[in-house]
Formats: sequence, structure tokens, C-alpha cells
Amino acid sequence: KYPYIDFKFEREIGNDILVVEGLTKEGYFQDLDFIVQKNDKIGFVSDKSTTITMLFDILTGKVQPDAGTVRWGKTIICSYLPQNNNEFFENCDMTLVEWLSQFSNDQYEEYLRGWLGRMLFSGEEALKKAKVLSGGEKVRCMLAKMMLEGGNFLIMDEPTNHLDLESITALNNGMSNFKGCMLFTSHDQELMNTVSNRIIEINGSKTFDKNVSYDEYLDMTNN
Repeated sequence: KYPYIDFKFEREIGNDILVVEGLTKEGYFQDLDFIVQKNDKIGFVSDKSTTITMLFDILTGKVQPDAGTVRWGKTIICSYLPQNNNEFFENCDMTLVEWLSQFSNDQYEEYLRGWLGRMLFSGEEALKKAKVLSGGEKVRCMLAKMMLEGGNFLIMDEPTNHLDLESITALNNGMSNFKGCMLFTSHDQELMNTVSNRIIEINGSKTFDKNVSYDEYLDMTNN
């Protein structure tokens, strides 16, 4: 069975989206500059995956940089899928319906069950305790949360981790069809190639930034 993944948003994106200037974090990167334009789906590449995780944590305000600025446009609603989602589930005694209700304005159970059903938690499955989920089930819950939030800007750190092939296919379709902006990294080469229209490589500093597919990036950097 395939989950149904479709990221929709209501708030249109203005001209100012995201400007990153002089961003520095000791041991990860220095003096990082980039501007996100409309329709950008940027795939990030690095020799050290922790570099990209640190960047995403800084962009979403979880970690403070040592230097530099992150300026978000006023129209931007950002939704983040972190690689480590333990904080959302550890020791959480809630059922999945209760868990998802934390992120919803609409508390109606059938409404919440609808979102969970898309991610294959139907019937009794929706009453599972959040703390007993497998890795793949946690990611599917996080994707339900993201769809519910309706962000027009998505940040995803290794979103295919723990997912089965059907879920990865559904996620690939959902990311490809998304009409907003997106920053992501993945070791899934097909996802990188079918979703991204710009590649940024960071190894200490920014070493590559072009509007190319992942395959084109590999061709350009391997020759």
C-alpha cells in the first residue's frame, strides 16, 4: 500500500524568501552565502552529513550560528523534517490522534484521522502510542504533521531514512509536485535527481551552487 503524500499551502510566497549571509558555525562551515529564489528546490551535498543537519538546525532556529544572518521573508511558513525526530516521540504517552492534534487548529478526531489515514494509520493503528512507533512509522507521522502544517517552504533532512520503497515513491512524488520552495538533503540519488533544480555543495565553505539537476552536478564535478 502506498501512503498519499501531497504538500499543499494556502499562503502565496512573496518576493523575499530566504537570504543567508556570512553564516558561520565552528567545525561545520564558514562565511556561507546563498539566496533562495521562487521555485527553488535546493539539494544540499556535503562530505559530512552533520554539516547539512547543522545548517538546517540554524535556519530553523534550533541552533544559533557563531556569525552571520538568516533572513526569512514575511510570507514564509517553514515546515521542517529533522533527521533526528526523537524529541517528538520519546516517552510520549499520547495516541497518534492526540499526537497529531498538537499541530492542528482543527481538533476534530475524524479530521485528524484523515491525515493519519493518508499515512496508512487507519482504524486501531491511529490509537497506537507515539512512543512505541518504529523508525518508519515516526517518519510517516512527521510527514502527516508537515502536510497538516501547510508550509510553503519545506526543509527535509534525509527524509527517506527508515521508509519502505512504497513510502519513498510516494514521498518522491509529493516533493516533486510541491509548488513552494524546498531545501533538502538525501542519500537517495533518485530523489536528489528528480526533485532538486539547484545543487549547493558545502565542504567548509560553499564549493558549488548552480541551477542544475543532481546528475548534471555529478557530471560537472567528476570530470
